[in-house]
Amino acid sequence: MISGRCAACKNQRRKCPSDCIFSPYFPPNDPERFACVHRIYGSSNVGKMLQQIPVHMRAQAVDTLYFEARCRIEDPVYGCVKLISQLHQNLHDTESELARVQALIAFHKLQITQVELHQPTLDASQSSIEQFQNPWFIN
Repeated sequence: MISGRCAACKNQRRKCPSDCIFSPYFPPNDPERFACVHRIYGSSNVGKMLQQIPVHMRAQAVDTLYFEARCRIEDPVYGCVKLISQLHQNLHDTESELARVQALIAFHKLQITQVELHQPTLDASQSSIEQFQNPWFIN
């Protein structure tokens, strides 16, 4: 038997009205989604939040509430702040690595320029293979 009730109404053991604010965002086949949000925020608070949000933004708001609720259940102390901190640290590490690589590239370009300035002009009879045997040549 297929029930017409959304996951929120099933969880609250009530009849799902035709204008249920929860039904578009908490389908009956995903009861865990509402259970997480309800556990952290409570159904009354979620309903009030959804009523204050424009309809076109509600799906994104529910996705965010669900994500934050899952994070809070997994880590009651830090919740999603832990993930944000980790991502911030990864960004900082990547920016530092990028700066280091850019500095190395600039250093090697400077070395190549200095070698080219101090290197005598190559004889036209010299083959291109001999040019690449230069110990200063960097791939």
